[in-house]
Amino acid sequence: MAQMKKLLKVGAWAIGGLVGLIAVAAGAVFVSSNGKFNQTYAVTVKPVRIPTDATAVARGQHIAQTRGCMDCHGRDLGGAKVIEDGAMGKLHGANLTRGAGSRIATWKDEDWVRAIRHGVGPDARGLFLMPSQEYSHLSDEDLGALIAFLKTVPPVNRDRVAIELGPVTRVLLTVGKMKLAAEEIDHANLRPASVAPGVTVEYGRYVAAGCTGCHGANFSGGKIDIGPPDWPQAANLTPHADGRMAKWTEEDFVRTIRTAKRPDGTEVHPVMPRAFGQMDDTELKALYAFFKTLPAAQKGTR
Repeated sequence: MAQMKKLLKVGAWAIGGLVGLIAVAAGAVFVSSNGKFNQTYAVTVKPVRIPTDATAVARGQHIAQTRGCMDCHGRDLGGAKVIEDGAMGKLHGANLTRGAGSRIATWKDEDWVRAIRHGVGPDARGLFLMPSQEYSHLSDEDLGALIAFLKTVPPVNRDRVAIELGPVTRVLLTVGKMKLAAEEIDHANLRPASVAPGVTVEYGRYVAAGCTGCHGANFSGGKIDIGPPDWPQAANLTPHADGRMAKWTEEDFVRTIRTAKRPDGTEVHPVMPRAFGQMDDTELKALYAFFKTLPAAQKGTR
């Protein structure tokens, strides 16, 4: 009996120690993730001319519709749910209109540039969820057109939903698998180039910058670290034998992006933004031309 009591006491100590270690680890993750979430960044904003003509505003609307802005901020740009689950937390895109509940009503042009190109808010904090590493390459002309359009959007009265970080998000932030765009961008050395639209590899590379968030810097796809655990792997966009680009024709590629159905009839997972299907023929054909020039890389070898 005494031996049993001793074993129970040792077991209780062990369990207590384990619980203590878990509590310490959880506390460390909480502190570290909060630090990264609230990190501030000092950036010098290069002025961008904001046009007002109808052609530029229409160009800006096209960019907003085809580069993912409305996937996070809603079709009316009044804010929308991006992710909401126990693992990742409550993550909503902000209200980008001048309606009640929005923070951009008092924004100056430089605030728009800082947010879109640098991923930093007027308070110098990095913007969470904002994939500015994909937008930092936008030419001054396209960025100016996008801002011009955003400033014309009708006001939507929708309260801001505060971001709540889930445990998986906090761990990903702590270990560096998830990073704020402001942390990744080389703010002092941004040199966005003007690229003439055309069915060229150069223009395809310019458009493809918006694909890197999910498909990786070398476009080989694989696990999407920024999403919930149940998200599927991103497709391999290089012409490797384990992907589809080696087999698809230009027509196959364009049709797949437009219809969200592959040539074999299978549907592309909804994680792939349907908004990309609104790109024009020049953009989609340029993307195909660029992807076909990439070095073949095995899936997920980012």
